[in-house]
This record gives sequence, C-alpha cells and structure tokens, in this order.
Amino acid sequence: MTITSGIEPGDKAPDFKLKNANPSIYGDIVSFSQSMGENGLIVMFTCNHCPYVVGSESRIEKISLKAKNNALGFVGINSNDPINYTTDSWENMVKRAKSGMSYAYLVDETQEIAKNYGAERTPEFYLIDSSGIVVYRGRLDNSPRDPSHATTSDLSDAIDELIAGEEISQIRNESIGCSVKWKI
Repeated sequence: MTITSGIEPGDKAPDFKLKNANPSIYGDIVSFSQSMGENGLIVMFTCNHCPYVVGSESRIEKISLKAKNNALGFVGINSNDPINYTTDSWENMVKRAKSGMSYAYLVDETQEIAKNYGAERTPEFYLIDSSGIVVYRGRLDNSPRDPSHATTSDLSDAIDELIAGEEISQIRNESIGCSVKWKI
C-alpha cells in the first residue's frame, strides 16, 4: 500500500496524541503541542528493524540533541504493522527506548498519523516551525545506511537555517529507507 497524500512544506502539521515507549521523555502519552519546542519540532517516522534506521542511529541521536540544544522538540513515531513485523511491536519499542534513546518514541497503532503526514519511509523527517508549519520534509542525509558515505547534511542544514531565521534552501527531498509497513 502506498500513501501518496499527506503534507508538504508550507502545510500545517497534523496534530497527534500517542502512547510513548520512552516515558522518561514527556510522559506516557505525548501530544503534538506538548512536544513542540520554542523554535519548533522535528517529527521522525521510524521503526526498529529497518537497516536504514539502524545505520542512522548515532546520527539520529546527534540530531535529536541538536534539536534540544536549539529549542526544538523531537519525537520518533513508529507506524509499522506490528503483527506482520513483530520487531516493531510495543514490547520491542520499549526495549529500544531503554537502550539510551534521548527522545520520545511514539506508537501510531492505527497508522492514522502516518497517513495524515503522508509518511513513506523510515527514517523520514518533518521539520516544523514554531507556528506549526512544515518547513522541511525528507532525509537526514544522503547515506543513511553508512555514515562514511554521507556527503550531505540535509536536515541539519535546514535546522541551521530555521534557527538563523533564514529561508530553508532545500525544503523537500526524497527520504531513503524502508517503506512504512502498512496494515493489510
């Protein structure tokens, strides 16, 4: 199943209120408004098993800390079907969160949030400004599986431009990763 609708840069980001596998960050249930920082929010669609996510773990942690240091909220949302992809079950989300994750790790059990955003891949990032408008959608960089081959820093560059009050030079690119695992 491919979802082609959703939001693009310039659109208002959809609200959410989801259960958190990492309750030390924001608590058991996390909403869009609760996770919004003074300068905005980064919403990342992610999962436990995708080799692109796994290959990006250390860089995702760094970007999460960069967000925090720049008054941006940061949440990861797992929308994958946990029945056909058991590694993405709630229990495995909790285990992953306990391994040192520095951000809220939310479960989208109905997949409604992924559909509302139009999420296509894991990992996929949405940078949202303080007024709730998406200013960047796409990838972390151009080599999620192997950091030694990355020649871009797309999300980091967009964060720098947002914080500096500049126009985002590249507002959209295609994410590189596994497809969201839709329920049948």
